Amino acid sequence: MSVFVGRKRASALAIAVTLVAAGQTRADGLSPISGAFGETKPILDVRLRAEEVDQTPLPEDSHAMTLRLRAGFETGKAWNTSLLVEGEGILPIQTNYRKDPTIPEMTTHPVIADAEDYEINRLQLTNTSLPGTTITLGRQRISLDDQRFVGPSAWRQNEQTFDALRVVNRSIANLVIDATYFDQVNRVFGERSPQGDYEGDSGLLNVSYQTKVGKITGFGYLLDFQNIVGVPAAVRDSTKTYGARFAGEQPAGKLKFAYALSYAKQSEWADNPLTFDLDYKFAEGSVTWKQFTLGAGAEFMEGNGVKGFTTPLATLHKFDGWADKFLTTPPNGLEDRYVNLGVTLKGVGALDTLSLVTAYHDYQAERIDANYGSERNVSLAAKYKRTNFMLKFADYTQGVLASARDTQKWWGQVEFVW
Repeated sequence: MSVFVGRKRASALAIAVTLVAAGQTRADGLSPISGAFGETKPILDVRLRAEEVDQTPLPEDSHAMTLRLRAGFETGKAWNTSLLVEGEGILPIQTNYRKDPTIPEMTTHPVIADAEDYEINRLQLTNTSLPGTTITLGRQRISLDDQRFVGPSAWRQNEQTFDALRVVNRSIANLVIDATYFDQVNRVFGERSPQGDYEGDSGLLNVSYQTKVGKITGFGYLLDFQNIVGVPAAVRDSTKTYGARFAGEQPAGKLKFAYALSYAKQSEWADNPLTFDLDYKFAEGSVTWKQFTLGAGAEFMEGNGVKGFTTPLATLHKFDGWADKFLTTPPNGLEDRYVNLGVTLKGVGALDTLSLVTAYHDYQAERIDANYGSERNVSLAAKYKRTNFMLKFADYTQGVLASARDTQKWWGQVEFVW
């Protein structure tokens, strides 16, 4: 089965959609199609970001300013089917940075993975003909649970999308069955990068049941990635992962408690040349009082000395600190213990909301006794109608891991979403 092959597959889908629509028009008249296009909603997302990185021992700092534009539309339904088309362009304005770790350019600068790129971000057909079932075919976002295993990685200017067939069934109360086949991952590095696409026949199954005290989820992810010349991580990320998750929240007087637990087991799959059997464990809790939230958690990813537990489809920036020092789990695994404090205020002057978040992470090796450093994170975010503003800072202090050195990162961002 083949869902897409980059732009060629995207073009093929567009042609197929046009032909099907034309055939249906001749058979049934213009009303369903004209009605669907009459209900079309525009898509517009403009984001301007400045990012600076100071990383030991590189002699030069990186300075980037990038503008991202996403524009498109989503139609109403004709024969229970809608069409979504979205293009994306990323334009570097200030380019004093290294854009891709696999390309030997600007090697004296730290990496900021926001390269110039122009592509079809999403192109999908969504059908709801079957009771309680949504079927989506094409290039699409996929976000499962807390995005620790599968997510759009939306922090980077070029988000991660999937060329996929996804079926979500909700016909039984409180039960969601979510199954996906995909043959290409369009990664954040863009189509011009050697590691921009991961290809291969892969499947995701996520089944959840909502109870009064929280959601119980079981999942199985089979990832089969082809070998990419010069990018050995692709085939080495071919894994089978099975696990479970429980997450919920409960009020207690003026307080609200939230909690999450997760466990998974992972081993090699398909053509992966490595052999491993690794565990993942996660626990997090928080308490909210009025506008204040205090949380703490711990994440444990095993390593066997050669390979660490891997989550190549995750929204990685969301986990293990914003400095992104552990996008790949070290061979000896990783233990991340953290605390965070947040406050959200409403109606501050002309602003709808104003929020401050600060966090501290302590990193240790999982397999051996080794300190992997620590990190401090701070962000200030505001919302005014359809516009979001953010200032953000990450300060990582190195431990004994040679691949993770002292790093400071600063961001300033404004985003308008229609």
